[in-house]
Amino acid sequence: MASSHDFRRIALSLEGTREAPHFDKTAFKVARIYATLAADGLTANVKFAPEEQAFKSMMAPQTFAPVPNAWGRQGWTTILLAAVDVSELRDALETAWRHAAKKTAIKKNKCTN
Repeated sequence: MASSHDFRRIALSLEGTREAPHFDKTAFKVARIYATLAADGLTANVKFAPEEQAFKSMMAPQTFAPVPNAWGRQGWTTILLAAVDVSELRDALETAWRHAAKKTAIKKNKCTN
């Protein structure tokens, strides 16, 4: 079982991650937001590729679920922290971080070329 403390600790350990307020949540970003933590600390959202979201939601529906709107169709996925172990949470955050970091690297390369 993971906690909001685990979520924050793991997210901030990922290179270049910054924490910032985002409406009623806390956002974690590397140029762009890749994860948010709910104010109550019970759930978090991460940005997966749609196929990653579908796989996680199928394999562990009690833990992962698409955000129920257009954001969910883009890959934003809710994690119930009480239902996820710390290693699975780390994997989810690293996956989301890689997508954001990759886009940042691509953007930097376009600016320098």
